[in-house]
Amino acid sequence: MTVQREPYVPRNPRRVLCVFPKYARSFGTLHHAYPLMRRVRAFMPPQGILIVAAYLPKTWEVRFVDENISLATRADYQWADVVIVSGMHIQRPQINRINELAHREGKITAIGGPSVSGCPEYYPDFDLLHIGELGDATDNMIEYMDLHAERPERQVRFETQERLPLSEFPIPAYHLVDLDKYFLANIQFSSGCPYRCEFCDIPELYGRNPRLKPPEQVVAELDAMLEMGNPGAIYFVDDNFAGNRRAVMELLPHLIDWQKRNGYPVQFACEATLNLAQSPKLLEMMREAYFCTVFCGIETPETDALKSISKQHNLSMPILDAIATFNRYGMEVVSGIIIGLDTDTPDTGERILEFIRLSNIPMLTINLLHALPRTPLWRRLEEEGRLVSGENRESNVEFLLPYEQVVQMWRDCVTTAYEPEFLYQRFAYNMEHTYPNRIKVPNSPARVSAKNIRKGLTILGNILFRIGVLGNYRQTFWKMAYPKLKTGQIEGLIHVGLVGHHLIKFAQECARGEEAASFYSQKLKRTKVRA
Repeated sequence: MTVQREPYVPRNPRRVLCVFPKYARSFGTLHHAYPLMRRVRAFMPPQGILIVAAYLPKTWEVRFVDENISLATRADYQWADVVIVSGMHIQRPQINRINELAHREGKITAIGGPSVSGCPEYYPDFDLLHIGELGDATDNMIEYMDLHAERPERQVRFETQERLPLSEFPIPAYHLVDLDKYFLANIQFSSGCPYRCEFCDIPELYGRNPRLKPPEQVVAELDAMLEMGNPGAIYFVDDNFAGNRRAVMELLPHLIDWQKRNGYPVQFACEATLNLAQSPKLLEMMREAYFCTVFCGIETPETDALKSISKQHNLSMPILDAIATFNRYGMEVVSGIIIGLDTDTPDTGERILEFIRLSNIPMLTINLLHALPRTPLWRRLEEEGRLVSGENRESNVEFLLPYEQVVQMWRDCVTTAYEPEFLYQRFAYNMEHTYPNRIKVPNSPARVSAKNIRKGLTILGNILFRIGVLGNYRQTFWKMAYPKLKTGQIEGLIHVGLVGHHLIKFAQECARGEEAASFYSQKLKRTKVRA
């Protein structure tokens, strides 16, 4: 259900500290690229908690801290009347640590977001729990914070029954963040996904019928973002950007017009199912809007495995043909890969590496299977008695293959896929066969401003020195970089240098056993130390 919102008018002034917890380092944070950049300290702004910050009463003072950039201080906690936290399961130790620090100062604490919505029992010590999406529960929680200045005697829960339409979501509080400190910016167009992949909790958290923002609202958010600075790249964080293709067809002309009016200031990226490759009209419009990257959850190249995890929609056309189609429209594919499925055999690792070679996908999130709560996978494994825990385990799944064999298969795949020469071969393919298919964007003031030129020169200089001079794979780097410098392919060189450096360094850490094999759940003993 949805409802038209009547804004709550508070009776009392309040100071609200919104804190987003630090992530444990993982494949997806791209943290090894940050030292090569000018001011970057984190991957993306946290969209959800910035929307909450914007939704709070305008008369209240709101302060935002992203602990991926800098930690909330004792002075921050002392300043606040209420501390609001949001995050995912992987951030659970950090979330509870923030709660503890706030309680030391006697502050009311509230938590919302995907983790507590999926597993309220994870957070027994928070004062207020917000379960579900923005809606009537949010209004009720705001009223409670207005009327109560002291911590409650027992935990109070607010559960959304009537969701706020996405069309009524406020523009995220971009004025509270410094976009220059993020690798890229993000925006949301829709919520929910029509598919029911066995391992995914999105349909149960957000529904199977995608809810949408009108195109004008998306454009207004882009304008607000651009007013705060040019992020260079914007990622649509939708669970499935093309979950409602008719709606995407209506949105894209607005994105094209926005890019043209503003001189194509940014590249767009999104997450979509592989069968988007069967929609040439949509792909042509995405190309015109300057979508340069699409993340596809391929998961596995094995047909039986895709059927077993309810991912048959990846079989509507040959996977390699779909990837080649995206490449023809100038879109580099990023892929999810899962190891540890019930259908895996001792040869699965070799077949995955062969798929990587044939597909020429540079970046793949090769991830050990982990069962998330509120998924069909969790329920099935629970019935089978195959959910396990342990300080030194990389996954909560009891695999059908021997545990050590699965972990070694993952490690072999990661280290081989991101061996510098093999990785650069795949990037070279995309530089020759994908990037040239993108539209030729103008050298507009938004793209070639003095600030952007300084930023590009700083990144290029850092790449050439830190990798080309100091790097432990510098010979391989120069084989790739020297021809690109000679031919002036600077933008491609910067992209490959930044992303490739993170992938190579991360894989080297995996080889030394320093990184977790499941990027959804860090090993328990490591999170205790880092929390």
